[in-house]
Amino acid sequence: MNLFILEDGKTAHEWVGYTASSLVVARLIWGFVGTKHARFSDFFPTPSRLSRHVSALKRGEHLAYQGHNPFGALMMLALMALVLALGATGWMQTTDAFFGKEWLMELHEWLANGLLISAGLHGAAAIAMGRIERVHLVRAMVTGVKQHF
Repeated sequence: MNLFILEDGKTAHEWVGYTASSLVVARLIWGFVGTKHARFSDFFPTPSRLSRHVSALKRGEHLAYQGHNPFGALMMLALMALVLALGATGWMQTTDAFFGKEWLMELHEWLANGLLISAGLHGAAAIAMGRIERVHLVRAMVTGVKQHF
């Protein structure tokens, strides 16, 4: 939304960025104190979890996950990091120390493009894995409930 609809440097653009960053911070907190499957300990993408998931996929097996599978978790963490980095670089551009710095504006733009690409990949993977596993993953992204079809 910020990239296509709102004008760079305007108040609405800034507030959308601050809101997105705040929501990610809230999700980070929820990852430690939230419900069982929302906690990072339940789905953090450790090397052993990633390896087990890849091995199962190679065997044609589909492990059931109440929350994110290890690759979904990895993407979720990457998306959150990108949003926070965008928020930080956006905020930095409003300070006297960094106002008008070309490298920071370019970094902010690269992060925005990286976020768009990553979000697109995440959505495509959710659609593909949902069909493979016969689970409504896109709906689960909104409702928080996985349903098989």
